[in-house]
Amino acid sequence: MNLTLKNWKSPLLLLLTATIWGVAFVAQSVGMDYVEPFTFNGVRNLLGALVLLPVIYGMSGKKNAAEEKKESKTLWLGGVLCGLCLCVASSLQQIGIQYTTAGKAGFLTAMYIIIVPVLGLFLKKKCSPFVGISIVLATVGLYLLSIKEGFSIGKGDIYVILCAVVFSLHILVIDYFAPKCSGVKLACIQFLVCGVLCSVIALVVEAPTLSGILAAWLPITYAGVMSCGVAYTLQIIGQKGMNPTVASLILSLESVISVLAGWLLLHQTLSAREMIGCVIMFGAIILAQLPGKS
Repeated sequence: MNLTLKNWKSPLLLLLTATIWGVAFVAQSVGMDYVEPFTFNGVRNLLGALVLLPVIYGMSGKKNAAEEKKESKTLWLGGVLCGLCLCVASSLQQIGIQYTTAGKAGFLTAMYIIIVPVLGLFLKKKCSPFVGISIVLATVGLYLLSIKEGFSIGKGDIYVILCAVVFSLHILVIDYFAPKCSGVKLACIQFLVCGVLCSVIALVVEAPTLSGILAAWLPITYAGVMSCGVAYTLQIIGQKGMNPTVASLILSLESVISVLAGWLLLHQTLSAREMIGCVIMFGAIILAQLPGKS
């Protein structure tokens, strides 16, 4: 079979998406040098919502009033629920990343790929027969990556693991609402809701300053424009007509890229034990996404 540029377009777009998301862990880590977690997430998500507005305008089509009204109700309900989940998950992640490395945060966050099918069982959703093995492997990998001598676990790791659980709920909410409305509009509303909530919390529990936000303009801009706006749009384009399993496998490279980005840009290193844990967890992530009959 001749491989053309068209054959490679979708995989390359998804690989670019995974790269942007992986490097975002570095941006989130650097941003904590200038602002606090809720301030960072508030500005980042509001910026992400703003970036998606031109995309929504460009993708807008003609619908009759009845269809618009029906979709609008579902869209806003889904957007608010997704925004609430995203607010909790991203806040836990942003707090946790202050106490752990970008690479570890990337791998621990990727646990949602294993948690989602487990939670799906309670909703009577089918999942890969390999999920049981994946859970065992992920547990071993998690032990090597996070559990220290004396069977203790770092504070940052706990926050990021909780973040992975909430991100799993977030994915299930998206799975329910996305087929019923525009995916880009849903993303825009969730970023808006998350941004407003985080900003309000920041004003209450933090002391955000314009000078701090301006000092963190580069990591905030990257996280807001690239990670939220650009990467999400690339994911939508890249996944069109692509096998969802293959797409998920490519996107899961985000966890590996987060380790490489942390090493290259922040000079963060992992011990041999932690690296083995990463390899085992990545194997669990891939196994959890494999279909049963291939």
